[in-house]
Amino acid sequence: MGKINAIITGVGGYVPDYILTNEELSRMVDTNDEWIMSRVGIKERRILTEEGLGTSYMARKAAKLLMKKTGATPESIDALIVATSTADYHYPSTASIVIGKLGLPNAFAFDLWGACCGFVYSLDVASAMIQSGRFKRIIVIGADKMSSVTDYKDRQTCPLFGDGAAAVMVEATDEENIGLIDSYLRTDGLGLPFLHMKAGGSVSPASHFTVDHHMHFTYQEGRTVFRYAVTDMSDDCAIIAERNHLDKDSIQWVVPHQANMRIIEAVARRLDIPMEKVMVNIERYGNTSAATIPLALWEYEPQLKKGDNVIMTAFGAGFAHGANYLRWAYDGK
Repeated sequence: MGKINAIITGVGGYVPDYILTNEELSRMVDTNDEWIMSRVGIKERRILTEEGLGTSYMARKAAKLLMKKTGATPESIDALIVATSTADYHYPSTASIVIGKLGLPNAFAFDLWGACCGFVYSLDVASAMIQSGRFKRIIVIGADKMSSVTDYKDRQTCPLFGDGAAAVMVEATDEENIGLIDSYLRTDGLGLPFLHMKAGGSVSPASHFTVDHHMHFTYQEGRTVFRYAVTDMSDDCAIIAERNHLDKDSIQWVVPHQANMRIIEAVARRLDIPMEKVMVNIERYGNTSAATIPLALWEYEPQLKKGDNVIMTAFGAGFAHGANYLRWAYDGK
């Protein structure tokens, strides 16, 4: 084998059955469908309501579907990466729980905490592992149970988030000009005051005070996050497009993180890409953090064709952001 490239060979996804609608939210907080749709473009979101089930459950469901679709045996998997910010436990890793449930005897596993950028980062890491020649087949999962860190008394944040997971199979190939071609990844480190969970970490461990004051939920200053997200996601896509000589005619698909419909539209305008080329499912799923991009790939997979130029981009807590450029490796149908 000459130069090794890393390609996605399949996508599997899972979303919970329970649908939390805007109408139901309006009975919980002072909001309504028109207010939510006009600001973020979310109509409903899926929520994992079963007691005792966490992020690993959804990740396992997505991975099992992926393995069935691709025909991958448990023995053939070399590694498993779970991108998540809502781990089942502080430790062990969510990935270790998933690998135990799937029974992958030859694989190792780890979590990658990149907030909403987790999948974009993890795909780059997995691709580099494949390109090293040491690994042949890696499962990358984006999964988050955002309902577990959402305050349903906060009208600003509770309409935004949902639960879900999706997984991709990353494999080695000697076929040229295919797979992950380029990544542009950055972390500004500016975002702590604007998007965080106040308590539960080593700085502020759980206490009666932190629980009583709702400090274990997502806190966000929406306007600031919006401004940075639009700028960074748009700039990252433009940089990727310029250095790979891509334009609106040669780009078949843009896959943006599904955080806000207005952010998605702004990214499309910056690239001069029509919305018909942008993968969007935010109206039905909301922001599932690290799961949004692979969930979009899962839904749009039948429309993807071998050789399609695909740009994926995300922005998240810590003001982590970035973009991947892939040349798609198979016909989705």
